[in-house]
Amino acid sequence: QVQLVESGGGLVQPGGSLRLSCAPSGFSLDYYSIGWFRQAPGKEREWVTCISSSDGSTLYADSVKGRFTISRDNAKNTVSLQMNSLKPEDTAVYYCAAERSAYCSGNDFWAYDYWGQGTQVTVSS
Repeated sequence: QVQLVESGGGLVQPGGSLRLSCAPSGFSLDYYSIGWFRQAPGKEREWVTCISSSDGSTLYADSVKGRFTISRDNAKNTVSLQMNSLKPEDTAVYYCAAERSAYCSGNDFWAYDYWGQGTQVTVSS
């Protein structure tokens, strides 16, 4: 059962930008904090960022601070991840995840209740 759907992935050159979107299937995200994770070949899943449902506060992994921005649009019932200054090491499958909480729990994989199928981001020249 697919409960979250990611879109916007693709192939970009180093230094380029992509904007990913996360949309639910059949429910509102108003009361869910949303996280983004990524997984590269041969590596374990890595937490990237999250945004809280209560006040929109955000957290970022050190590897993406200053380059990635997470945001939510409650009216459109979506969450976006703007990725700028992309590097080859950003190449991965990106997943969005939702937890029914006021504040996101950061890198706690087990705190998230719903996951998307992922979207491929490839950064290469």
